[in-house]
Amino acid sequence: MHLANPAWLWLLLPAIIVCMRMILPRPRPAIPYARTQSIPLHNKTWRTMLYYLAPWLFSVVLLLLVIAIARPRRNVSEYQRETEAISIMVVVDVSGSMEALDLSRETEDGIEYLTRLDVVKEVFTEFVDQRPDDLIGLISFGGYASVLAPLTMDHNALLQILDTVEIPPPFQDPSSGAIVNEDERMTAIGDALALASSRLRDAETESRIIVLLSDGLNNTGILEPMQSARIAKELGLRVYTIGVGTTGHAPVRITDASGRQSIRYAYIEIDEEELAAIADLTGGVYFNTLDEDGLSRALATIDELETTPVRQQMLERFEEHYGMLILIATLLLCACTFANVNTKRRLL
Repeated sequence: MHLANPAWLWLLLPAIIVCMRMILPRPRPAIPYARTQSIPLHNKTWRTMLYYLAPWLFSVVLLLLVIAIARPRRNVSEYQRETEAISIMVVVDVSGSMEALDLSRETEDGIEYLTRLDVVKEVFTEFVDQRPDDLIGLISFGGYASVLAPLTMDHNALLQILDTVEIPPPFQDPSSGAIVNEDERMTAIGDALALASSRLRDAETESRIIVLLSDGLNNTGILEPMQSARIAKELGLRVYTIGVGTTGHAPVRITDASGRQSIRYAYIEIDEEELAAIADLTGGVYFNTLDEDGLSRALATIDELETTPVRQQMLERFEEHYGMLILIATLLLCACTFANVNTKRRLL
C-alpha cells in the first residue's frame, strides 16, 4: 500500500487546525447565559445525538477527503521479465522494379498476384509483431529517401504507415509519351543507407541495426552505397541486406494509355555483390530471397542474431482505494448535515 500523490498530505496541516477549532471548547463569554445544550430535551433521538457528535464527524470527513486526494493504492501485479530490446531502422526499396510479380502465390482460387513490395510489407508486419519491445523505424527510398516513421515503440502506428507505402506510379507526358517522374522510380541505395545511419546515431540502445531490403541496382543519389556503409561502420551500426528476387526476367503488370492492364516480362538487375559487401563491411549478413519463405527466413535469422537482454520491472495494475474513502466521507457528511439541520429546528 502506498500513496500515488503523497504531496497532498500537506493539506493535513490546515485540516487539523480546522478540526481543532471545531472540537476544542471556546473561551467562556464575558456575560454568562444559559446554553441551549443544558436544556433537557423531551425526545432524545439519534439525530440529536449526531448533533453533539457533528464536530467530530465533520473532522473525520475532512481528514478522509485529504487522504483520498493523496490516492492510496496497492500494486496487485508486479513482476520482472527479460526483454530483448534493440533499435532497428528498416529501409524499404519502392523503386519501379519492386512492381515485379515473381513472388506471387498460388491459391485454391488461382494465382494471387503480389508485387515484391506487397510481400515485403506482409513479412515485415510479422517481423514487427515478433519484436514488441524494440524501437523500430521505417525509411522508404526510390530515387529519393524519406523517413516515414522515426524510431518508435508504437508499432500499431508504424504498421499503419507501412500500409500506405506505395511505388510511385509512372506519369507519361501526353505529347511525347515519355515518363516524367522516372527519377522517383530509380534506386538510391547510398542515400537511403546514409539517412538510416543518421537516424540511428543517437539511439540509446546498445544494439543498433539497419535492415535494407532492395531488389535493384544503385543508379542515382548523391552517395555511393559503399560510402554510406563506411559511415555506418564508423557509427558502430550493423547493416543486414536482403536482396528481394534475382537478376533476370520477371513478370510486371503494365498499364497502357487506354487504362488496360497486361502482364509482360521485364529484365531486372540486382547488384548482389554490392549488397553483400555492405553487409560484410559493417558486420552484418547478406540474404538472397527467391520467394516469400526465403524473406521470412532472412528476417527470422536477423531476429535470432540481434538480441540484447534487458531486465525490466513491470508494474501492471493498481488497486485504487480512494473511492471508498470518498464514499464514506460523503455518507458521513450527508448524515451529519441532515441531523444538524433538523436538530437545530427542534431546539429552536
